[in-house]
Amino acid sequence: MSVAYHAVAIMPGHRCCAAAQDLRGQRFLSREAPPLPLKECDRADCSCRYEHFDDRRAKPRRARDMGVSVDGWLEDERRKPIKRGRRASDR
Repeated sequence: MSVAYHAVAIMPGHRCCAAAQDLRGQRFLSREAPPLPLKECDRADCSCRYEHFDDRRAKPRRARDMGVSVDGWLEDERRKPIKRGRRASDR
């Protein structure tokens, strides 16, 4: 099952306000992004826009996402079967 995490970042225009500069490079989930122009914007000719991304994360954060094996297995999890009791007859 794949969950969509569409995100946007505010891309300040040529003559942008300080509020847009402060948010440069920060990604927001689309539904949580501040509307443009920003409330703090003092520019009548605001040219800030959204840049769209498929994911909020800028780069992989987990070792498995980068192809690194943490537990010795890259694919499906392989645990040993649960053994019941300590006696040979319990196994």
